[in-house]
Amino acid sequence: MNRHLIVGRFGPDDQILIPSATDEQVTQLDLVVGEKSLNYGIGGALTSLKQMGVFPTEIGVDLLIVAAHVHAADTRISRTEQSQDSWTREIRLVVPVSDPNRWDAAAETLTRMLGFLTGDRWSIGFRARTERFVSIATPRDTLLPTTFDALSLFSGGLDSLIGAIDLLENGRTPLLISHAGEGATSDAQNTLFDKLKKHYSGSSFDRLRVWMSFPDGFVKDVGAESTTRGRSFLFFALGVFAGSGIGAHFVLRVPENGLIALNVPLDPLRLGSNSTRTTHPFYMARWNDLLSKLGIDGRVENPCWDKTKGEMVSSCANGTLLRLLVADSLSCSSPAKARWQGHGIEHCGYCLPCLIRRASLDAAWGPGHDSTVYTVPDLRAHPLDTKESMGKQVRSFQFAIERLRRRPDLARLLIHKPGSLADEIPHLDQLADVYRRGLGEVEQLIAGVTTKPI
Repeated sequence: MNRHLIVGRFGPDDQILIPSATDEQVTQLDLVVGEKSLNYGIGGALTSLKQMGVFPTEIGVDLLIVAAHVHAADTRISRTEQSQDSWTREIRLVVPVSDPNRWDAAAETLTRMLGFLTGDRWSIGFRARTERFVSIATPRDTLLPTTFDALSLFSGGLDSLIGAIDLLENGRTPLLISHAGEGATSDAQNTLFDKLKKHYSGSSFDRLRVWMSFPDGFVKDVGAESTTRGRSFLFFALGVFAGSGIGAHFVLRVPENGLIALNVPLDPLRLGSNSTRTTHPFYMARWNDLLSKLGIDGRVENPCWDKTKGEMVSSCANGTLLRLLVADSLSCSSPAKARWQGHGIEHCGYCLPCLIRRASLDAAWGPGHDSTVYTVPDLRAHPLDTKESMGKQVRSFQFAIERLRRRPDLARLLIHKPGSLADEIPHLDQLADVYRRGLGEVEQLIAGVTTKPI
């Protein structure tokens, strides 16, 4: 096990000494390529937004730079190699920013939210940017706001597609935010965006698409990490970065159904590494604390926190269009695994997000109306082996559904397991109810499915 220190640098003349402990492995993150171009998609993002009339602030740029440090650490430091328990890493970041005092005041909130999100131990320090990079942002040359009146994350998934359609059908002009990462996800984003542009040809909505990745071996002699629990920090940061350039108060919409947002562990084994928290209410609330401390005039909100995925599908403002596009959206946790069976990129049909997706479309449109191609199209074709992934996933849902059937009152307790809901006291009944209804949709999908050790 090693503790890790990621030190951000603004070019070769940024030589300030950053002390390190004897048990820290130090990795330099060079944020500049060439003379003054910002690396890792940051410079390209600024250029793209400028062409759209969006001019992020210096603090907005800082946030994206912080996110680059977090993303580098999260994706390039192996949990199994670099932690005592095969999960919890110890990571320190030293980030050059425009206003270290303002960031120091927000450091506690930042480390708290990252710890909750990833399960790692984070320590973050800030220092001033070098003189050559004191100013990065392009000042807005007009007092008029941009043409965009909404911001929404656009991941290529079904929920974010519904979020975009709802905005467009209501006459809004959103700026959609995408992080281009894994190939299949990126393809889904591109396909959906192109089809939305064709359908809503009269709208001037647009998309910020940023590719940020770090090479294998970025951290010397350390393997990469595939779990990417911190990816949503980058995703949110991209949205806030863009929002800071709108020229008015903004709300960054993060459309996610309530069952996934809560992500209550299905069984006692699905805590920690198997329980993601990317849109959990506690995490969302900490984002709003962070924006307040940084003086950023915006908020993040999940407009679908009280809806199941099936209810999102049913209430979509243009159900006809959704039916045409649904097969192009991507929900599967690992769509490339179909290649092991000689298929192309497609939904497996049995991972947790696939099961919730299938259940939602059956609940909204009735069985037989889901045009998605699944590697496993019929879950009832034969008994599912609980020693294999397919059987484990379905069995976990069966366990959770049976537990709730016996004790419906447990919902009010179980929703607290993934994290604190102290910010949601007025909404506890609604959260418990969306959890029940969400599991109810899955129950209908897997009724009659047999799982057992084979």
